[in-house]
Amino acid sequence: MADFVFPPANQPSVAVAGSEARFPVRRIFCVGRNYAAHAREMGHEPEREPPFFFTKPADAVVDTDTVIPYPSLTKDLHHEIEMVVAIGKGGSDIDPAHALDHVYGYAVGLDLTRRDLQGEAKKKGRPWDWGKAFDRSSPCGPIVPIAETDHPSEGRVWLAVNGEIRQEGNLDELIWPVADVIALCSQAMELKAGDLIYTGTPAGVGALQPGDKVEGGVDGIGEIAITIGEA
Repeated sequence: MADFVFPPANQPSVAVAGSEARFPVRRIFCVGRNYAAHAREMGHEPEREPPFFFTKPADAVVDTDTVIPYPSLTKDLHHEIEMVVAIGKGGSDIDPAHALDHVYGYAVGLDLTRRDLQGEAKKKGRPWDWGKAFDRSSPCGPIVPIAETDHPSEGRVWLAVNGEIRQEGNLDELIWPVADVIALCSQAMELKAGDLIYTGTPAGVGALQPGDKVEGGVDGIGEIAITIGEA
């Protein structure tokens, strides 16, 4: 066993529906602007060019029903509801025709965003890390294994804040479906078991404040709920 100069950090993980075992998280990949309506609300005309990805640290994941402190350095924290793909078998240059064979299951996740920091980075041509990859920025509900869900290609995606619906879309509106997203991501990075892919958010993203109760879901997969706490 390796001898470390201090104890290693705990392994980040996500709950698995119907099991006491947890899914160990290796990497988090996120797809940008994968719903046309969201692309338009962010000021971009959607085109079916190869999707772009950004990443978050594995330890950004937190479970559903967590109170998340309002993050530092921002006055414009936004919610983005997404279907999450959990990779159970790795590979490089994966053929889209076989990409779904690499999926362990699906979950509902939130891509929390410090929108003001992201906007500033965009204007200056800088990386998005400070806007996207901060502590507790990737809440994720329990992963539902394939045996329980099959591979959803349509279904309502929604998010409500304090009981008011803000985001609503359907999986059949994805510009790049799951198989293509997996294949394209695997061309740039070798995917491995434990990777999570956040597949993009529908229109309606907006700001959150301390005290807000956030609920969301994807039909046939599940739901997620968090509360935004004080800074």
